[in-house]
Amino acid sequence: MKFKCIFVLFLLFSCGPQLTAINKKQTYNAKGFAYIFNVEDFNNKIIKGKMNNNEMQLSHQGLKTGTLIKVTNPKNNRSIVLKNLRRIKYPEFYKILITKPVAEKLNLDNNLPILEIIEIKKNKSFVAKKAKISSEEKKIPSKAPIASVQISNISKHKKNAKSLKKSKDKIFILIASFYSHDNAKILKGRIIDEVVDLDDKKLKIKKINDKETQVILGPYISINLLKNDYIKLKNFGFEELDILTYE
Repeated sequence: MKFKCIFVLFLLFSCGPQLTAINKKQTYNAKGFAYIFNVEDFNNKIIKGKMNNNEMQLSHQGLKTGTLIKVTNPKNNRSIVLKNLRRIKYPEFYKILITKPVAEKLNLDNNLPILEIIEIKKNKSFVAKKAKISSEEKKIPSKAPIASVQISNISKHKKNAKSLKKSKDKIFILIASFYSHDNAKILKGRIIDEVVDLDDKKLKIKKINDKETQVILGPYISINLLKNDYIKLKNFGFEELDILTYE
């Protein structure tokens, strides 16, 4: 996320962190973990709405019903565009809720179901084309079921808390991107001072190029540890946090 000068000053020197809603004038773009729908979690009221696990469906709780959303698996660049079914409530740690056929279509890694999510602005020709494709995709039956991996699962399904030790990827939380290295240092210092029980050794400043410096947290070897720190940062006041992976 890019921090403009005024917003940086507001974030760094205000009395407390502020939350902001998704800017509807900008195209929504994020990267993070997908929650794969299963009926058990719906029955246990972890998910506040039902989906059809025999069809390719997705739900984003921050975007309007009917919004076209492109989801991409960054590991293989497979992507699909679907309409936002409706705004279903799911744990905030996740970026999006998808059905098993979507996970299968994108060939998601069950241990690391990371997706890139982009809101698609509608136009008549695009909508007509996707409506045809969507109609054809609905005819594709769901084959071998994919096990649902509950990354942030509120510890109700401990058997699904998968370790990432077998993965070659290094996983980080992207907290913020700055043009100025000095601003990145100020934010790092504030997080160290004000976020309770955060491992300072995981907090790093990474220079991407002359115009971008990132504040990142990691690496992580387990999804549960990442989830805990992610929630701490969200509670501190960060609205959008992306996930980075490096091999």
